[in-house]
Amino acid sequence: MRAKISYVITAAVLVVYFVLVGSRGVLLIEAGTPLTVAFGIAVLILPVIGVWFLWKNTQFVRDANRLAAELEAEGGLPVDELKRLPSGRVDRDSADAVFARRKAETEAALDDWRSWFRLAVAYHDARDTSRARKAMQRAITLHRTSQ
Repeated sequence: MRAKISYVITAAVLVVYFVLVGSRGVLLIEAGTPLTVAFGIAVLILPVIGVWFLWKNTQFVRDANRLAAELEAEGGLPVDELKRLPSGRVDRDSADAVFARRKAETEAALDDWRSWFRLAVAYHDARDTSRARKAMQRAITLHRTSQ
């Protein structure tokens, strides 16, 4: 729940920032000189890219949460079997062992979105965020095509 609240607050701050930047771009365009119009257009492009990025991220999170809810309803969410250090951080060897099992499971069922979801969780636990995101994206795509 804390992550959702943080995400909503961050998104709201970004939207306010995009509006402020966009208004500056409009002011530059209204100045009317070729230089300020060029700068104004350039400044307006930044919020457009930012809004697109925020939208894609929000879609990704929503889709991943939907898959998690479906897996939970099926009883297929991965069990947290990771050993933890006294600090609370995940033990690297434990994460690597779970990752090896999840990878083998996924290689045996390349078209199963559930195995890709569990692989994404294993990547995340192993602190490989970019591969976790790609694996989750694959799970989302497979889920869409299976329906």
